[in-house]
Amino acid sequence: MARLTMLPESSGDGYASAAAIALVIADSPEAAAEALEALELAGGKARKPVSFAEASADLSNYDGLDLILIEAAGAPEALLDIVLARVDTMARERSLGVVATVLPEQIDVAAAQLLGPHSQILCRPARAERISAIAAARWHARGVMDDVNREAESVRLRRLSEEVARIAETLARLTRSEDSEPRAGVRDRGSGYRGPEAGPPVEIAAAEIRAVIRARRMRAQFFADELFADPAWDMLLDLFAAQLERRQVSVSSLCIAAAVPPTTALRWIGTLHDAGLFERQADPADRRRAYIGLSPKGIEGMRSYASAVKRAGLPLV
Repeated sequence: MARLTMLPESSGDGYASAAAIALVIADSPEAAAEALEALELAGGKARKPVSFAEASADLSNYDGLDLILIEAAGAPEALLDIVLARVDTMARERSLGVVATVLPEQIDVAAAQLLGPHSQILCRPARAERISAIAAARWHARGVMDDVNREAESVRLRRLSEEVARIAETLARLTRSEDSEPRAGVRDRGSGYRGPEAGPPVEIAAAEIRAVIRARRMRAQFFADELFADPAWDMLLDLFAAQLERRQVSVSSLCIAAAVPPTTALRWIGTLHDAGLFERQADPADRRRAYIGLSPKGIEGMRSYASAVKRAGLPLV
């Protein structure tokens, strides 16, 4: 079988062809083997894998690393928390890439501890997703910011933002023409969202947003899920409803609301956070849990959109 090459080779300065060195932390031999295989296919090399007990005792002696790969399956809960915290500190101090593969019940712990800019969380990833994440982490570690998957999602996010802006602007014009009165528009110059401002505030109930979410989920009874996969909008709706209900949403719950595989949802959470629409909210009662909520920019965008739609007498979708 031909070797899969994820990164370009170079005969020039050796920059691209130099193998990234990774430390693999795993208690499960099977998970460690998967990580090592993906690392090799992504053009990297590994030190001898270490257990969570070894990693929790000391990580300071591991020099010359580019990446840290964590396989959380089978890890003791107490040690997982310690290792994630130490890896995050080490990665940020040394500008290392981190790829953590976790089980669904470990998502919230990983999201609460891995705060570095080059940390990626995977949940039951496919082989290609592992390789892609490691390749992206390797490039980040080398200072090359060219994550193709994230770039593609950023383009899609911008298109979503532009579409919302166009819809709101059209609804604003319709509202003005129906009332035969000029109405001032509101523009968030930072986010690009627009919506009509005139008149009293439009009341938006959480039940209305929940009804939209239920209707969107019902499509899966009649059509294949992938036909309507739209994790960014599904998560925005879920967080908007939660904000109206004054309820906090965990990272794992938001992944479920996205209605896509967990690794895809986690990648989108990162994209929307980078876009300034999501914000991380710590749980003061439990440092092992992190919540995700809409940022002020995200709240304004969702309120403006919902208000524009209701003023025009159209259903929320």
